[in-house]
Amino acid sequence: NVLMGFMLVSAIFFVWLERKVSGRIQDRLGPTRVGGKFGWLQTIADGIKLLCKEDTIPAAADQFLFRLAPYLALAGTFAAFLALPFGNGLVGRELGIAVFFILAALSSEVFGVIMAGYGSGSKWALFGGIRESAQVVSYEVPRSLCVIVGIIVAGSLNLMEVIRQQEGFFWQWHLFHDPFNFAACCVFFICGMSSCKRAPFDLAEAESELVAGFHTEYSGFRWLLFFMAEYGSMFAISAIAASLWLGGWHSGLLPVDPSVWLAVQMGSADDPSWVGWLLGNALNVTVFILKGWVGVFIMMWVRWTLPRLRIVQVMMTCLKYLTPISCFLLLAVSVWELTLGRQPIVAMSWRYGVAALLAVVIVLWLAKLWRTPSQAPPGVTGWARTPPKMPGELVGAR
Repeated sequence: NVLMGFMLVSAIFFVWLERKVSGRIQDRLGPTRVGGKFGWLQTIADGIKLLCKEDTIPAAADQFLFRLAPYLALAGTFAAFLALPFGNGLVGRELGIAVFFILAALSSEVFGVIMAGYGSGSKWALFGGIRESAQVVSYEVPRSLCVIVGIIVAGSLNLMEVIRQQEGFFWQWHLFHDPFNFAACCVFFICGMSSCKRAPFDLAEAESELVAGFHTEYSGFRWLLFFMAEYGSMFAISAIAASLWLGGWHSGLLPVDPSVWLAVQMGSADDPSWVGWLLGNALNVTVFILKGWVGVFIMMWVRWTLPRLRIVQVMMTCLKYLTPISCFLLLAVSVWELTLGRQPIVAMSWRYGVAALLAVVIVLWLAKLWRTPSQAPPGVTGWARTPPKMPGELVGAR
């Protein structure tokens, strides 16, 4: 109940935050002035409107699939929260394979998307569902490879154990363990934005046709469930990144875990105080939630800053850039761990030079790959540097 309440309350907060971010970035006066102090009344009014709005079902829809789809999407997102460690020992269910359980739970949301598109009985909803499922499934490959990069360094799939390894100051975080984990964190976050259906990867929504993709035919409470699932997935992706690379519940400003330190100080090493443990975990939970909210804020920042991509550009970004990059990051971090591990630089000798040379080679290869111009597929216009010839010019050339 606590996790479900936190996810739903966070979704309400994210709706308000998204309006404020968009209003400030794009100079929109409405979100900055309407709805009482700081505009919070507008979000409450929207929630009441959606709860009271008529919930219709199209005549051509498959009623069973149409009703089930939003609940399935929300259930997949909520299942991911069960394994997220909010503090030292504060987790819904501690799992030895927590990382892959969360990724599997988030991946199950795509079934709700497909069912919503197919069950709506609308060609626009079907197109949006197929687009979204193709996009999400494709980006799961580099996202999972980047997670493996972090797991290789941690040596465990248990997020509690991974976070405990990063106890101390911020330079103990896995983000700064090696350059490949830093790049893996960035690639993972980009893939996470795509899996959350966030701009510039929101290709399920087609504004030119005035439709909203797979949830075009939804209204009222069921429409609300889809957006709760989306905002919940945004926080879950940010929480995974924080757990694997950003220290989890550790602030990075204290040398020890405050829950352990306060428990020992208020009790003893043999009989730690539960009051001290609770007070320390209050700080841990606050730090963890703030890190997740910062990740969500960055996703919103990107959405209201960058233009949307075409579907071919979205798929090309995944298949041509992010997937090869994640594969090389996996190879590079494996070599790094085999040759260097966690040894200090003074003890690395020639192995440090080998790893540094490998890092330079990978960076140069990625730079060359990025500068290589894309070739236009046969029959596709708008890609080539020169404009296509008109039919009259083609006849004259023959």
